[in-house]
Amino acid sequence: MTYDETGSIVQMSGQAGLVETAAARGTLEGMANEVMDWDSAYREQGRFEGPPPWNIGEPQPELAALVAAGKFRSDVLDAGCGYAELSLALAADGYTVVGVDLTPTAVAAANRAAQERGLNTASFVQADITAFGGYDGRFNTVVDCTLFHSLPVEGRDGYLQSVHRAAADGANYFVLVFAKGAFPAEWETKPNEVDEDELCDAVSKHWQVDEIRPAFIHANVPPAPPDSDVPMPTHDRDEKGRMKLPAYLLTAHKGG
Repeated sequence: MTYDETGSIVQMSGQAGLVETAAARGTLEGMANEVMDWDSAYREQGRFEGPPPWNIGEPQPELAALVAAGKFRSDVLDAGCGYAELSLALAADGYTVVGVDLTPTAVAAANRAAQERGLNTASFVQADITAFGGYDGRFNTVVDCTLFHSLPVEGRDGYLQSVHRAAADGANYFVLVFAKGAFPAEWETKPNEVDEDELCDAVSKHWQVDEIRPAFIHANVPPAPPDSDVPMPTHDRDEKGRMKLPAYLLTAHKGG
């Protein structure tokens, strides 16, 4: 990753090429293009030196723990799946999963990985998640791994309605999202971090919120160069050297 601009780190903000921007307008794809070329990031032709930081090669640990605890039920909707390591891991365990992402390179890579691993219960669709349709009432689990903070604030309600419509009665909904303070306050461009009340207020319009607890999003963020004058996050790292950025893990369900 380069540190020429504070704007580069916003590319950590999630999967799906869904980004925040004060000037957001038009389609979600148009909003993404106003800020950066997400598809180039997935092709490793963007500002990063190698894969984007959010691609850690495995499911986020917070969500992997939920899966291990039996909290997921088929069918699963992976909203903003990116390279889809969570979806692929779920399919390997026998779940039926549909991953949705705005970025064609990520969707193609996810489909290719599923084919190579012989995972015929995982499929991936390129679509705008705020206007996602055709799956009404299908999914017993909806998971949002670092997508929520990537949406423009005015796009949240459409997104929440969309995934709620796709969920079956009683479905579980999990959201892993950056908490306020994850990134330096000096940054003018960064993900739409949330506090607990903001997250609860947005989600509870459509879902019954069961719990919001502190969590972490793990990302491959290298140390800032010694001569850099750009303030960088200084959070703890895990045993693999990945930065643990403050987050919230929300659990909710769809009332029947």
